[in-house]
Amino acid sequence: MPSVVISGVRTVETHWIPLADGRKLAARLFLPDDAEKNPVPVILEYIPYRRRDGTRTGDEEMHLFFAGHGYASARVDIAGTGDSEGLLDDEYVKREQDDALEILDHLCSQPWCTGVAGMIGNSWGGFSGLQVAARRPPQLKAIVTSCSTDDRYACDAHYNGGLVINDNFGWGGALFGYSALPPDPAVVGEDRWRQMWKGRLDDHKNHAAEWLKHQRRDAFWKQGSVCEDFSAIECAVLAVGGYLDGYTQTIFSLVKNLKGPAKGICGPWGHKEPNYGVPGPAMGYLQECIRWYDRWLKGIDNGADSEPDMRLYLMDYARPHSHIDVRPGRWLGFPQWPAEQIGGKAYWLNGDGKLSETQEASRTGQLTISSPLTTGVQGQEWCPYGQGRISAEGARDQRADDGGSLCFDSAVMDADLPLAGISKIRLRVAADKPQAQLCVRLTDVAPDGTSAFITFALLNLTHRQSHEFPTPLTPGQFEDVELDFKPVAQIIPRGHRLRVAISSSYWPMAWPSPERTMLTFDPRGCRLDLSVLASEEGLASVAFEEALWAEPRPVTVKEPARQLRSLTTDLPTERTELTALSDDGRFVFEETGTEITSWRRKIYGISDNDPASCATTVTCHEELTRPDWNARVDCEITFSCDRDNFYARGWVKAYERGAIFAERNYDEVIPRDCM
Repeated sequence: MPSVVISGVRTVETHWIPLADGRKLAARLFLPDDAEKNPVPVILEYIPYRRRDGTRTGDEEMHLFFAGHGYASARVDIAGTGDSEGLLDDEYVKREQDDALEILDHLCSQPWCTGVAGMIGNSWGGFSGLQVAARRPPQLKAIVTSCSTDDRYACDAHYNGGLVINDNFGWGGALFGYSALPPDPAVVGEDRWRQMWKGRLDDHKNHAAEWLKHQRRDAFWKQGSVCEDFSAIECAVLAVGGYLDGYTQTIFSLVKNLKGPAKGICGPWGHKEPNYGVPGPAMGYLQECIRWYDRWLKGIDNGADSEPDMRLYLMDYARPHSHIDVRPGRWLGFPQWPAEQIGGKAYWLNGDGKLSETQEASRTGQLTISSPLTTGVQGQEWCPYGQGRISAEGARDQRADDGGSLCFDSAVMDADLPLAGISKIRLRVAADKPQAQLCVRLTDVAPDGTSAFITFALLNLTHRQSHEFPTPLTPGQFEDVELDFKPVAQIIPRGHRLRVAISSSYWPMAWPSPERTMLTFDPRGCRLDLSVLASEEGLASVAFEEALWAEPRPVTVKEPARQLRSLTTDLPTERTELTALSDDGRFVFEETGTEITSWRRKIYGISDNDPASCATTVTCHEELTRPDWNARVDCEITFSCDRDNFYARGWVKAYERGAIFAERNYDEVIPRDCM
């Protein structure tokens, strides 16, 4: 996967974008040398991760590539981050979108721009593109959104199936650190940077606690959720992501629901742009973006609008492992989505543990499960962020988790079974407590008994009818519920079995219910409806170019990056802890002379028989160093609970040249709301 040297391009290290209220936002520009004489469209990436240092190398790899292919490219820091003035209110607030409209007005009025714009972004930037597109700025003609969401409650790093997930705290801890960092004095001035830093620290928030105060799908989450009105988006949308990523379902939702031009690409990857895609194979993502922008920003009839509505990578079987470099499989092109080639296959969950194609009325006795609270430790992260380097974020052999679950196995497959799309399961379930959760996993059981994770679904049973208006359960009363599995395209090969595994807990991904629960199932109301590839007739061929990116400016690595994960159980107390360390190492940008040190550690802990023992601690360290400058931020958040409340604690300490510059402490009690 080579980098390419880009010529005929110049960069503007800092370009100030004035806003109507007096604030100025910092941008880095990448321009073709002759853009003033021959104006070009502009591509905007709008994120909070510090264009001068935090994302500098990645920015160059992408935006130099775009500039070398006839586009102006602008990487803008959101207000209150990097060198931009103002304050960071929260993620995805309306003011952030308002600012984006002014940014587009400004960029498109520059002499080097034709007045036409596109947007691009992965994760936060992908969210921004969708949210700004829904505001319909006249300059914005096309976006590329990867690893993003159309629904901030149902498909983001906070809640899944109405359950609070640990990414709320892992991501919240990371933002807790990012939002406390200062601007660069070489950009904003030696006389201003401390004042700006102090303002950020005075306004600093424990974002994870703020998100936890909104346990229902209320107005807080609806703002910025483009699924509230898909018709608001009229520009062309290319939606991209991977099966290992947490945001997979958004691709399927956007392509299905958007009325304007919309295409989807879904590969085997984690939370990364596909030119860095892991598990492989990676693809020529930047070339695909250029084709998309050429069609919609320059009007070039290159066939990008005639590509299949959905290009899916159909994965072959792979033995389970926490990290896979390359996933075997092949690409499929569906001309329309929903696709006529996708059919259904039904299985019944019978009382003898069989997954049968017919309901066996004579074997329908009720079944119960009260899972160990550590059921789920063999699963993957909700959103694997570290797939760019070796990181044990994928699912391992599921047999240990299957042992804490109610399992139903099919007969041995007499032919390959290709799953493709969003499968569903209907369950008739009763709980012995007013609050309960369930997790359903699909696994592939090999002839040797190995159980390989395929996909999963979660549900907070108090949210069975609505995420906005949850209602407690009546203990012992059966309820009919339906769950959608996370989308996947994967073959269960001939000679293997399909397993449905149901558990009453799924830690550490989901925070446990307030009390241990017993779930009872009536098999007469339990059916699995698989989404399968029924025919390949009419499918289009799919071919991507090799993965490329622009060669970035020199970086000197002093200490290499690393990812460490460990799982330990203290046997006398039966307390299990999962520790994940993400260390970016220590490196120097030769162009600016800035040395960066950054690491984050997450510790998830629980004792097996006590839901109130659940706790999460996230610790972060960031340091920026030059001969003329040294700033450091250390911070930590901890979340714990009892039956009625969550407890949110934290601290942040900012240092200049080793001396305390400012510090804050946090301590809040947040009532549990059917959670």
